[in-house]
Amino acid sequence: QVQLVESGGGLVQAGGSLRLSCAASGRIFNFNYMGWYRQAPGKQRELVATVTNGGSTTYADSVKGRFTISRGNAKNTVYLQMNSLKPEDTAVYYCGAARSPPSVDYWGKGTLVTVSS
Repeated sequence: QVQLVESGGGLVQAGGSLRLSCAASGRIFNFNYMGWYRQAPGKQRELVATVTNGGSTTYADSVKGRFTISRGNAKNTVYLQMNSLKPEDTAVYYCGAARSPPSVDYWGKGTLVTVSS
C-alpha cells in the first residue's frame, strides 16, 4: 500500500511561482515513476511531469521550461517547482505513483493551484 499526500497549492498571480510537494509512504520503492498530473475544471486529467528513480524526467509541452520536477534525497518526496505561472495552469494537481505509465497505480487527493490574471 502506498499513500501520497500533496501540499503547496494556493493562489498566485500570473508570473508567480509555487512549489508543490508530494510525500510518499509505504512501499514506494516498487514504483519507478513518480509524477504530477493536473485536472482543470471541465477537462480531463493530464500529465504534467514524471521522474524516475534514476532521475530521468519528462514534461508536457505546455510546461517545458517553466516547471521542474525533482525527487528528494530519500526518494520518498517529489517536488514540482512551477515558475512563470499562467492562468491556464489553474487546476487541481495530483501526485501519482506508477510502475508503467501511462497507467497510474496510486493517486494522492490533490492540491488546488489557482493562478489569477
